[in-house]
Amino acid sequence: MSAPEGGLPADGRPQYDWETIERSPEFRELVSRKRAFIVPGTIFFLAWYLGFIVLAGYAPDFMGSEFLVDGLTVGYVLALSQFLMTFVLGWMYLRKADRVFDPLAERAVASAEGREHAAAETAAPEPARQPQPSGRVLPQ
Repeated sequence: MSAPEGGLPADGRPQYDWETIERSPEFRELVSRKRAFIVPGTIFFLAWYLGFIVLAGYAPDFMGSEFLVDGLTVGYVLALSQFLMTFVLGWMYLRKADRVFDPLAERAVASAEGREHAAAETAAPEPARQPQPSGRVLPQ
């Protein structure tokens, strides 16, 4: 896709060298930090959910026993805790994103834009210099 005079393609979005960005230390740190949060959170949530399913299937007496008040069973409490767990994990992710992931992403974007700008400057040939008039009259 060719870029018009202003440097941006027709759709108005800048084009980046994604392979260079992927190798940048800022981007690698962002991915590493996100993975260190998301993978344990996902494992915990899936274990919690599968534990609930296993208990519902193999321990119906335990899941049917009343808990705290009449009519409220362990099964209901564990089922409702799935919703609570979803909200808590979502809140934890948003908090971590605001404090850690977003600043890292901004650094990665700034670094990528700086590299793109520097690459464009070094790759572009210098314009040919036009001779300046000296005020002298040349002989014919």
